[in-house]
Amino acid sequence: MKPSNPAHRVIAAGVQAVPRPFRAFAVRSDEPAHAWDARAPYDRVHVVHTAFLDAGSLASLAAAGHARVQLEAFSDIDYATTTPQGLAAAAPGVDRLLDHIAGALQSTGVLGDDLDDYQRSVATRIDYLAACGAGFHNDVRRHWSRCLFWLLALDLAEVEFVMPHAGVRIGLAPGDLLVFDQTMAHGLCRPADQGQAVAASFEAGDHRRQIFLTGELLLTDAQWATLGAPWLPVEAHARRGALDLMVAEFDERSGAIKRPHALREGMSRGTCHVDESDAGDESDELDEHGGHGAHDDPRPVEALP
Repeated sequence: MKPSNPAHRVIAAGVQAVPRPFRAFAVRSDEPAHAWDARAPYDRVHVVHTAFLDAGSLASLAAAGHARVQLEAFSDIDYATTTPQGLAAAAPGVDRLLDHIAGALQSTGVLGDDLDDYQRSVATRIDYLAACGAGFHNDVRRHWSRCLFWLLALDLAEVEFVMPHAGVRIGLAPGDLLVFDQTMAHGLCRPADQGQAVAASFEAGDHRRQIFLTGELLLTDAQWATLGAPWLPVEAHARRGALDLMVAEFDERSGAIKRPHALREGMSRGTCHVDESDAGDESDELDEHGGHGAHDDPRPVEALP
């Protein structure tokens, strides 16, 4: 069984503000296995206040990450893949860092109770993720429709994680670990900006930049069903009046969905995101593995030892 963790909070994200003429959100896929399916967004955000990284280790990891990324302006996001050996070198005072991260993720229960599932996920790939604030965006393409994202804050101050359509605003501190459904619009905002992503608020000062460790939790169809977001035929979501989050475009400052009326015909087999020649392929293999971001990541896969 997963350990009891009083530092774990679950924040409801199921009451969602959906623009007319729609009544719900749905996640479609550009993978053949789910060519004519969709799922609802996961309706919770998990926050785990971890204690396995002391101030010195947080600073050391943050410095190692900052040295490998480049940020120039508001909403820039950059990634650098790391390895268990690289993390151990950056935080020599923390024994078995990946196991600590896996244990914190296990307390959320999103993959079930088996610690091995979380350890395998963490061992697959970890990135440094650096930002200078973040305008509202979502991440759906490729295998991300089958994932949840996690973020472990290393260095930030006066920053909120915001999901505008779910009414979620979470103040972050170093050591906080988030698990969330990245197919919903999300961004990084200043608390004083009341859930708006304001460029001017990240243009100057000692805390312009934020850095995290980040990774993906890849769920099976059965695990999505357990979380209450099963993959169902697209027609079931059409009957619910669902908006396809694959094609939604968000205002970077407010998160408002642009031109929703132009998206009305999206929830049908005729608007499948998979090439017709591939749509009959029921293979569920993960044949590419990219980092997170508002756009597809063009970097090649880096094999980890």
